[in-house]
Amino acid sequence: MSAPTENRSTVTEREARQVAEAARERDWHKPSFAKELFLGRFRLDLVHPHPMPAEESVRRGEEFLAKLRALCEAEIDAARIEREARIPDEVVAGLKELGALGMKIDPKYGGLGLSQLYYNKALALVGSVSPAVGALLSAHQSIGVPQPLKMFGTEEQKDAFLPRCARTDISAFLLTEPDVGSDPARLATTAVPDGDEYVLDGVKLWTTNGVVADLLVVMARVPKSEGHKGGITAFVVEATSEGITVEHRNAFMGLRGIENGVTRFHRVRVPAAHRIGPEGAGLKIALTTLNTGRLSLPAMCAGAGKWCLKIAREWSAEREQWGKPLALHEAVGAKISFIAATTFALEAVLDLSSQMADEDRNDIRIEAALAKLYGSEMAWRMADELVQIRGGRGYETAESLKARGERAVPAEQMLRDLRINRIFEGSTEIMHLLIAREAVDAHLSVAGDLIDPAKSLPEKAKAGAQAGVFYAKWLPKLVAGPGQLPTSYGEFRRGVDLSTHLRYIERTSRRLARATFYGMSRWQGRMETKQGFLGRIVDIGAELFAMSAACVRAERLRTRDEHGREAYQLADAFCRQARIRVEELFGRLWTNTDDLDRKVVKGVLGGAYTWLEEGIVDPSEDGPWIADATPGPSTQSNARRPYGS
Repeated sequence: MSAPTENRSTVTEREARQVAEAARERDWHKPSFAKELFLGRFRLDLVHPHPMPAEESVRRGEEFLAKLRALCEAEIDAARIEREARIPDEVVAGLKELGALGMKIDPKYGGLGLSQLYYNKALALVGSVSPAVGALLSAHQSIGVPQPLKMFGTEEQKDAFLPRCARTDISAFLLTEPDVGSDPARLATTAVPDGDEYVLDGVKLWTTNGVVADLLVVMARVPKSEGHKGGITAFVVEATSEGITVEHRNAFMGLRGIENGVTRFHRVRVPAAHRIGPEGAGLKIALTTLNTGRLSLPAMCAGAGKWCLKIAREWSAEREQWGKPLALHEAVGAKISFIAATTFALEAVLDLSSQMADEDRNDIRIEAALAKLYGSEMAWRMADELVQIRGGRGYETAESLKARGERAVPAEQMLRDLRINRIFEGSTEIMHLLIAREAVDAHLSVAGDLIDPAKSLPEKAKAGAQAGVFYAKWLPKLVAGPGQLPTSYGEFRRGVDLSTHLRYIERTSRRLARATFYGMSRWQGRMETKQGFLGRIVDIGAELFAMSAACVRAERLRTRDEHGREAYQLADAFCRQARIRVEELFGRLWTNTDDLDRKVVKGVLGGAYTWLEEGIVDPSEDGPWIADATPGPSTQSNARRPYGS
């Protein structure tokens, strides 16, 4: 029997939701294409014509990409990183010399000041060579010290830390704990005020870059006391501070070169001047940082798709079966078509979201979340299809292929490396709930009190009146729209007709909004528990967003005479594939096994089916499911190993 986990904090479901809700960025000061899409309003004008980067931004970005490509080709030995499970010091030194640590940092602090668009292109490039190196750079800049300081830091903090992050110091972001994943209400690490300092105690898990980091962003709970608001708070912490111990370097099925560990804080003193923002703002800072930070992950997913397409094309043209190239067999050809069309769409989603982030005209919190969700799921599917196309060679390691005289294609490694993206920075299941919350925000704003069981009858009556006014204006607009007019979006009819897909998006956006409204009417306060329904609503929205991005990108490439004809073909193929997925998702909104699944789960947890587990031997070793994270001094040696040491 496994020993019970001690000192586990208990938080009610309502308390957990209140913490998450308090951290949300509630106001919408700028338009959001994706938010409008979920409300049944297809605002093509928000994304078309496709936003374009400034010429100077392109020049600097392309110059850096050329240098980065040269470094990747000459210095990064992906096979060595996989074999030794470590990024060599000389690779990191080369990245530092190139300025890659400061891609997004303002030049006045020693950074390169690249746009989000070119930052993501750089991550796609380096991630295609080694996803572990891509993860190192992304964790350092997207969620590590540079981004939260850029958005919320004081000038003194920026002057003190950003020059270091731009050239020499690697940073890490520490939020997760052994018993705290996506539920920050149970955060156990504390930061107790003591004069002009805070004293940190606790344990952090899965600290990407934590083993090698020089600077840490740490989320800790400040107790409420006189003169202190308290709450989850963000701090910049020197990794060499007394009382910090990296107790373990974690190993994973993929990303073998990643420096991810367990870090213990024991009476670590942090100056109050190193606190980012006010007390209690830590979770909001983390979520706001991720609004654009999440785009780094789909950047590497898009790069993976490009690599999968290249290998699928080369291999299936070379390999013959039953008298003709593998690609010409329909069963294989369908997989190649899926990879090509989806790669085009992923890059379209990435470029559109990145350029919107650079222009700062739109609120892209939903777009970035959709890009992360969609990119991670589709990249995994593309890599899985590549392994299938390669057959036994897809399952065989690159090292083994090379040893017996064949091209060392790391298809199985790509599959392993990509798997974490469906968990990183919010699992698919959590992303579904996060996006769904934003997608139904307009409904909850007018009808939230109406469906809240804790509200009084007078409050419900007032909410009912407000909801009546809102829905009286909104619902009639969901009946008809330009998607029903054959001439709508005619500028997208260029040999290949994409206008039919845009009309489908407009009609389906209204259909999606009606389905969401019906779900709220049917389940009311229980809507938040219908995670299967909400997940499908979000997945439909993700497909519509990707279809929109693909069509807009195809038209942009056509107007610039950059493979426009081929782009239209790829956008058409993707949209036709996506429409099949959308219709299946709509069918599953109301025809599914969700209720039955809940009954089976209760039976599983209640032990009703333990007989089904008979006849096997469990090779797992004994031990607690969750390691003890009781605060106190470390009893282990420090595994911290900064690069170059």
